[in-house]
Amino acid sequence: MGPPALLEKAWRTRDGISLPLRVWKVERPRAVIVALHGMNDYSRAFDMPGAWWADRGIAVYAYDQRGFGEAPQRGIWAGGEVMAEDARDMVALVRAAHPGIPVYLLGESMGGAVAILAATGDEPLDADGLVLSAPAVWGWSSLDWSARAALWITAHLQPWGPLEPPQGLKIVPSDNRAALRELASDPLFIKVTRSDALYGLVDLMELANANAARVRLPVLLLYGGRDDIVPPSPTVKVMRELSPQARIAVYDNGYHMLLRDYQREKVWRDIQAFIEGTERPLPSGSEKSAEEAARILNEM
Repeated sequence: MGPPALLEKAWRTRDGISLPLRVWKVERPRAVIVALHGMNDYSRAFDMPGAWWADRGIAVYAYDQRGFGEAPQRGIWAGGEVMAEDARDMVALVRAAHPGIPVYLLGESMGGAVAILAATGDEPLDADGLVLSAPAVWGWSSLDWSARAALWITAHLQPWGPLEPPQGLKIVPSDNRAALRELASDPLFIKVTRSDALYGLVDLMELANANAARVRLPVLLLYGGRDDIVPPSPTVKVMRELSPQARIAVYDNGYHMLLRDYQREKVWRDIQAFIEGTERPLPSGSEKSAEEAARILNEM
């Protein structure tokens, strides 16, 4: 089977699975990002920011996590611990491929939860910092009893079936309607989620929420004031439990898909600044303390 390895258009995990890989190469990178996509998405999520960062000397590696995109067993939940193990291995491979260059792990939504787990597991994460874009951190403790019961029953009695969202629920993940239309027509973007996969996601989010205080790496956490996917309450809890050195940016008009919103370049520039110096001011001016962020989000 062999150890983990970078291949031409994929990488091989420690258990021999081949996960599709996209790379935005830079001849002499100043830094490297390993990027983890969100739920039901895949590595194409980083097409726009990957090319933008590469133009500015930051190489980007993004892969389809197990069960997503063109990875094996599409739609089947692999488990948060396995996904975190993959992230640690991928960061180690990228570190070996770029000796002496800073390596950052970026996670969007579900990928943010995976990044937190990767940074707080028994095995060390060989990264210089984390970037958490709208991290998915609203686990079981954030759900009311009826939602917990409905998901438990459906996941255990009909794991292959979808859990229908409440009628009339209007969710807007981004103000970039063109990007949302592309996702709707993209055959690799999962449109119907198995209930057992959603159950697994909630488990992962609960673990990320519980372990946030154990993160010891430099962190940049990004959140949109119009996020309809991840509620502010569990996000504020994580903001408060991260180390005092963690950086927090709140974008008043930002949605859940901050990296694809119309104001996306503002977010890309903030991430670039953090990677170039974890204590550098963010160009957008959106940085807040945990308490300032809590006050702003509670007023929205």
